[in-house]
Amino acid sequence: MCVISSFDIIKSIRSREVFKIDGKLLRRAFGKFPTGVTVVTWFDEDAINGITVNSFTSVSLEPPLALVSIDKQANSYKQLQNKPFTINVLADDQEAIAWQFAGRPQEGLDITWNTKGDSPSIGGTSGYFKCKQWQQYDAGDHVLFVGEITEFDCKSGNSLTFFEGKMGSTETYKSQEVQ
Repeated sequence: MCVISSFDIIKSIRSREVFKIDGKLLRRAFGKFPTGVTVVTWFDEDAINGITVNSFTSVSLEPPLALVSIDKQANSYKQLQNKPFTINVLADDQEAIAWQFAGRPQEGLDITWNTKGDSPSIGGTSGYFKCKQWQQYDAGDHVLFVGEITEFDCKSGNSLTFFEGKMGSTETYKSQEVQ
């Protein structure tokens, strides 16, 4: 069970106790929030690099900004420094691509790339946002990379989702009637 009340947190703060959070329990609680699945891609010399990210959000319309959160322990954290990048919003038939860039190689996977511009994008996605680095913010064990959107596209169809450790589809949400 993952129950930690705000009362418990306030009580702990008031009594000046050190409040310890169980990381596994916290991860499980975060998993209750369904997210989309993206792959952030960039050029690194002659190669294309990427990382699967579900911590992505729009930030601003003027200027157009989006952010992704990258773990400081990930190789991608250092590789992405000062590089333009693309946030690829995966379609629901691109789960294998998500796992590939999450460090689980998918044998025989063929990815269609668009290599025009400052950063590569993945073909067949629900959408993408090409970004130039705008700002970085330290955020505990992660860094928030904020990018200024220089180009974007979106297509009809369903996007890949992540909920309670499992991949899914926005089709699940479209099939439910709103009352």
